[in-house]
Amino acid sequence: MDQRGEAGEFLRTRRDRLTPERAGIIGGGRRRVPGLRREEVAMLASISVDYYAKMERGDLRGVAPEILDAVARALLLDEAETDHLHDLARAADPRPPARRAPRADQTVRPSLQRFLDAVTGAPVWVRDRRMTMIAANALGRALYRPVLDDADGRGNTARFMFLSPAARNFFPDWERSADDIVATMRTYAGQHPRDRRLTDLVGELATRSDAFRARWGAHDVRHHRTGVKRIHHPDVGDLELVYEAMDLPANPDWFMFAYTAEPGSPTADRLRLLASLAATPHESAEHARRR
Repeated sequence: MDQRGEAGEFLRTRRDRLTPERAGIIGGGRRRVPGLRREEVAMLASISVDYYAKMERGDLRGVAPEILDAVARALLLDEAETDHLHDLARAADPRPPARRAPRADQTVRPSLQRFLDAVTGAPVWVRDRRMTMIAANALGRALYRPVLDDADGRGNTARFMFLSPAARNFFPDWERSADDIVATMRTYAGQHPRDRRLTDLVGELATRSDAFRARWGAHDVRHHRTGVKRIHHPDVGDLELVYEAMDLPANPDWFMFAYTAEPGSPTADRLRLLASLAATPHESAEHARRR
C-alpha cells in the first residue's frame, strides 16, 4: 500500500467531514466546501499551517505523538481513528524495521479447540485479521455454515460479504455490516501495513466489488470489540446476537468472538434449535421445528 497516500487521504477525509460549527469555529467567511480549511486545523492543533500541510501530504515521518494527539483532537477523531493515525505514523518511520519476532504457531492448538468445544450454549469462533475463520465450536460452525459453504466466500467473511449474492440475505443489515467489516480491515491494515495477504485481499475486493472500493476510499476505521449482529439463518430464521471480541495473545493476528442472546428471547429459542440441528446434522430443520 502507498503509505503516504493512505496517511494524506485519511487526514483529508477527516478534515472534509468536520464542519466549522462542530469544531467551534465561528464565521470564517464563505466556503466552497463544508469542511475545515487546513489553516483552521493547524490553528486548533497549535501547529503551523506548513507543518499540517506536510502531514496532509502524507509525510508523517518524525511527527511526535503529542502533535498527532493534538491533530486528532482538532479533527475530533474517536479512539479508533486516533489509534489509526498513530499506526500510520509508525508505518512512516524511516528507520529499518526491528528484527521480526518469532512467528506464533498458526495451527489450532488442541487445547484451544477443546475450549471452543466446551462452550455449548453460545456460538464461539476464531478468525484472523484477514477475516478467514480459523476454528469454531459446533454451534459456531452451524451459525456460519452459509459462509463456510459458500463458493464465493470460501470461509472468509469479507469475500462472502462483497462477492456472494447470499450475503444480503444472511446479513439483513448488510449496509451497516459492510461498513463495519471494511472499517475493521482498514484498522488492521494501518496496524500491519506489510501484511501481504491482507494487502492482496484488499486488492482483490477493490477490483471485484464497487461497494468495497467505495467504502475503502472513505478511510473509516473502527475497533471491533462488542456490538449487535443480526443474522437471517436459512435453518432457524432471524437472530439478534450480542457479540464480544477477545484477543488471543498466543496468536496475535487471531481474534475470538462469542455470540449470546437475551435470555427468554426468540433468538435464544432459535439458538437452541440450531444447536439441536448441529447435534443431529441429518435431521431436517422442518422436522426439528415440529418436535
